[in-house]
Amino acid sequence: MPEQLWFTAILNHLFASPVTALLRTMHIEPKYPAAPIANSFAMELLVFAFLLVVFLMVRSRLSVESPGPLQHSFEGIEGFVLGQSHEIIGHHVEHYTPFFAIVFIFILICNLIGLIPGFESPTGVAHVPLGCAICSFVYYHVQGFKHAGVGYLKHFLGPIPALAPLMLPIELISHTARLLSLTVRLWANIFAGDLVTLVFFSMIPIGVPIIFLGLHLVVAVLQAYVFMLLSIIYVSGAVAEEH
Repeated sequence: MPEQLWFTAILNHLFASPVTALLRTMHIEPKYPAAPIANSFAMELLVFAFLLVVFLMVRSRLSVESPGPLQHSFEGIEGFVLGQSHEIIGHHVEHYTPFFAIVFIFILICNLIGLIPGFESPTGVAHVPLGCAICSFVYYHVQGFKHAGVGYLKHFLGPIPALAPLMLPIELISHTARLLSLTVRLWANIFAGDLVTLVFFSMIPIGVPIIFLGLHLVVAVLQAYVFMLLSIIYVSGAVAEEH
């Protein structure tokens, strides 16, 4: 049996049988049929549930005359993301902002939850950042096709038609490498931060680890911002007009 967090153990106790049955219908044999839910998935689910509750609370208390602290916080995040998007993409970025904002908030909470005893950061497991990277990858390509239609494929052929056979494989490799870049950057930083913090807590449990908790907090915020910023840059490239 794998080592389980308390929340993961609860989920496996309640849902191990249906989850195992579902995986087997998809011809996936879980390594541990009695505990098919991994810690990373349990933490993602917890973050999702937390954000859903928070968003419902904000939605139910929206007010123009007397906004509460929670509404002010989310309006500040939305304004920050909108400002970053406007600087990079330009005008008419309002319909992109929800995606960028939720990517930033989700990754930030996933990074920070590992600072709470009894939890761990799901972004410290490679397939979670990969899932976020795939979402960003699909999103900016979809926006490119929505913006330019089939003409979006011209982005892969380069500015000079004669160089198209050379530029096409280069562009395909470049875009595929973005998946690796987004995944490894986020995963490596959070995994290293968790590992360093754990090592110093085990060696010197008082005083010194607080410094590394502070560094981990900075890294968590910075990596969420970098992921969002790169997503904005990729969308900007996908919807850019050729001149």
